[in-house]
This record gives sequence, C-alpha cells and structure tokens, in this order.
Amino acid sequence: MKTLTDSLRDAIVKSGMTHYRIGLESGVAPAQIDRFVSGERDLRLESASRIAQVLRLELKARKRN
Repeated sequence: MKTLTDSLRDAIVKSGMTHYRIGLESGVAPAQIDRFVSGERDLRLESASRIAQVLRLELKARKRN
C-alpha cells in the first residue's frame, strides 16, 4: 500500500508544476520540495498540507477489507 508520503511525492512529480511554482504558491521553500521529492528529507505536516492545497489534493478514507 502506498504511503501518504509516496502519494504526495507522486502528485508533485505528476503535477507538471515546477518546484519553484509550488513553493511560491504554498509558501514552502522550493529547495525543501526538491529534497522531499528526492527522498533526502521529510516535510512537516503543515508544509505537506499547504503543498496539497496547491495541488488540489484531498485526503479520503478507504474502505477496510
């Protein structure tokens, strides 16, 4: 199962937006986004939330098996 971190990384890459633009719109430093996408560091939840808003992502519960 994909983690929230993996899903956010994938969404950033697939968004077609530059890290600079995501950073500008979210208030998260583009260098932080670069290091997150490359797996060098994690993000604070607040930063992840702001990036998710820019990318118009939504967290939804999945049905349990």
